[in-house]
Amino acid sequence: MVAQKLGKVFIDADEYLEQRQGRTIKDIFAEGGEKLFREIEAQIVQELCLLDDKVIATGGGVILREENVRRLKKNGIIILLDADVDTLHKRIHEDARIQQKRPNLTNRGAYEEIEYLLAYRRPLYDRVADFVISTVNLSKQDAANKIIVFINTYVKDLRKD
Repeated sequence: MVAQKLGKVFIDADEYLEQRQGRTIKDIFAEGGEKLFREIEAQIVQELCLLDDKVIATGGGVILREENVRRLKKNGIIILLDADVDTLHKRIHEDARIQQKRPNLTNRGAYEEIEYLLAYRRPLYDRVADFVISTVNLSKQDAANKIIVFINTYVKDLRKD
């Protein structure tokens, strides 16, 4: 939605990774665990950061590697689409596509895993995000509009400097 409004190409980094690898993220996890996935993900981030004028959606774990954060910040802005544990759990359970593609990262139950990962990653998200938008009570359209306003303001401020 944001890419379309900006007249840019949208790339989902996870889908791009699966296309380039010819296998699913679940398969990568099954073969080599999270370590292998994060290595491949870092290569994909490096590739995607070479592209201009793109809107790139990454998975939530991309910030676990400092090299990813450096590349993403150097080549663009990082916008965090934030939500609480209940909302994330509901969204994941209502979307069969996410359930099918998303590997378990811990040995916890679904809700507890989201809770754990969010608690662990929250400080990282807060540190790296240029803009945080809570999506809990927003429609996709309203969230996209807020992001567009931020991007336009951000770009305008950059031009002043």
